[in-house]
Amino acid sequence: MIRLLIVDDHPVVREGLSAMLSTQRDFEVVGEARDGAEAEQQVEALSPDVVLMDLEMPNDDGPEAIRRIRAQRPDARVLVLTAYDTDERIFDAVQAGAQGYLLKGAPRDELFRAIRVVNEGGSLLEPVVAHKLLGRMGQMLSHDAAGVPVEQLTERELDVLRLLVKGARNKEIAAQLYITERTVKFHTGIIFQKLGVTNRSEAITAALQRRLVKL
Repeated sequence: MIRLLIVDDHPVVREGLSAMLSTQRDFEVVGEARDGAEAEQQVEALSPDVVLMDLEMPNDDGPEAIRRIRAQRPDARVLVLTAYDTDERIFDAVQAGAQGYLLKGAPRDELFRAIRVVNEGGSLLEPVVAHKLLGRMGQMLSHDAAGVPVEQLTERELDVLRLLVKGARNKEIAAQLYITERTVKFHTGIIFQKLGVTNRSEAITAALQRRLVKL
């Protein structure tokens, strides 16, 4: 079972999400929170597998709550589910450590898939969100990140990186590239080392920032 914590300041939204997610046999909603502070307490008490996090909540800022949760539990997996699609909010959430970012208008099947991808340790950005993040990173690149040296990735490492950006899990990457999951993990570790990152979310951000892959 994938244990879920829903964080949203609207009770109706929490109830609706809980009812929808409960239709999936491998999902279990173990708790709800109305703001970031309450979310931190629930993460500590319940140890959910995936936290569904809104960004705009009273008394607390979503990205800051994500940072505190990740500091409290570095292995915590956070999937942002929000109505806000501005470049700044997307960038802040990803920088804070969110592994996924979906808009509330996304189809339910896409939400279900995103939860499973994030639970498996993958990262997933809705296409419109990925494009906005790419635009934001491009602006940063033109101002202060241009010319940063990057150790050359091999063609196979680029193949793996492209699939990481698409949100593919290790098993899916292995199947598409006809290699073992162990080999995927090896390539992923080398990619992280070369990009100077520590997780998939940071790798996706770096890949988009340095234009190593095309969406």
